[in-house]
This record gives sequence, structure tokens and C-alpha cells, in this order.
Amino acid sequence: MFAEERKSKILEILEGKNRVTVNELTESLNVSESTIRRDLQELELTGLLKRTHGGAVKGEHTGFEPTMAEKEEENIDEKKYIGEKAAALIEDHDTIILDAGTTTLEIAKHIKAKNITVLTNSMLIALELSKNKDVEIVVTGGNTRKETLSIVGPLTDMMIRNFRVDKAFIGANAITLKDGCTTPNIQEAHTKKMMTLSAKEVYVVADHSKFGKVSFASIVKLDEIDAIITDAQIDRQVVDRFRQEGVDILY
Repeated sequence: MFAEERKSKILEILEGKNRVTVNELTESLNVSESTIRRDLQELELTGLLKRTHGGAVKGEHTGFEPTMAEKEEENIDEKKYIGEKAAALIEDHDTIILDAGTTTLEIAKHIKAKNITVLTNSMLIALELSKNKDVEIVVTGGNTRKETLSIVGPLTDMMIRNFRVDKAFIGANAITLKDGCTTPNIQEAHTKKMMTLSAKEVYVVADHSKFGKVSFASIVKLDEIDAIITDAQIDRQVVDRFRQEGVDILY
């Protein structure tokens, strides 16, 4: 059986069961565990499934979006680590963009640089940075999304286009080699895209759980960013695959 036939069969089995183990697949397809694990890894990178300990489950719907409260409960330690590592890239006198999100909020909490200017579309980030005397805050106008407490829309995008910054830190709900960085909401995606176009350096911040997933709306392709900042829980094989394609991953 060719590799593509085998992967198609895996997806067919998963469609009927929602969850499958490596042992079940090795018996059904009569191949080794290492072959199945490699197939599952490649299918996860395309966003067609999500690997679990000992197997895989069906991928999330591309339109699914957790609330801000739900996001705050996920991978808390990993987000703090990413925030600290990303904040270390910010230098004195930098101008930066901080996208709305729980991971970028952690960047705001860890900023040590002095005399910097931050442009953000997040009410929570603006509130957090108001405690830092070394940061000048510029908040975009626009429409508020209750789900993410972000400010988006045509007014937001128009304002962002008028700025040029040193660095932008952008969140993403999903990342794959094929589809790049994606998010469930179209307006969020467009505002994030405008942020990347206004920055000299673009960093995507996302914990390890975001890899191998695909969401509805495209933010940016991976050849349009400088690096992805993630946490140490990321699969080393995923890191190798991304780096082979020229994508710098910091973790």
C-alpha cells in the first residue's frame, strides 16, 4: 500500500470512530508502529487530525474558536515562558505591535525594555501596560469582539496602516507548513495581517498545541515571518520539519 493510500485509510478509519490508537492502525494496515507514527505526524502537520498519546483524534472544525476565558485556562505555564522569551527580544526605544491574545498578554507582563512604544488592539494589554512607566501605549479604534476582547474592523486596519514599527508579535490559533498561520475569525485575521505589513520584523507567538491545526481564515504564510516563538513541549520532529522548510522556531 502506497503512503497516500495508507493516510487516506487512516482518515477513513478516524472518520468513523473519532479516535484511534496506533495499535489499531498497525493491525488494520499491517505496517509497523514507526510507519503509523510518521503518517500521523504528517497528517497532523496538514491539520487533518490531532495526535494524542498512543493515537490520534479528528481535527477541530476550522471555524471553532474558544473564548478568552477558555484560552486563559490553557497551557498557562507555556504561555508565560513564551511571553518572557518574546519580551526579551524587545530593546530600549523599540516601537512594537502587540496583537490581542492571552500569549501576547504575557509578553506585555514581561517587558523590561525602556522608552518603548506599543501599538495594540487589546484592551487587556493596554490595561496591563498602563502599569509600566517605561511604555507609551497607542490603542487602535474599531469594533470590540467580546470573544477575544480585541478591537478589529476597518477602522482598526486603517489606523494600523498609518504606522511603521520595529517588531510585531502576532498570535495564531493554528499553524501548518502548508497553510501558514490561521485563525477562525475573518476580521481578526485581516487585522493581524495588517500588523505584519506594518512591521520590520514579525514574530508569531503560539504554544505547542497550535501546531498541526488549520483554522478558517489565513493570517500570514510562513515565508512572510521572521520566526515562531513557542514552548519546550513542541515535538522536536515538528521543529525539524519546519526548519527544513526555512522556518525559524525559537523555543
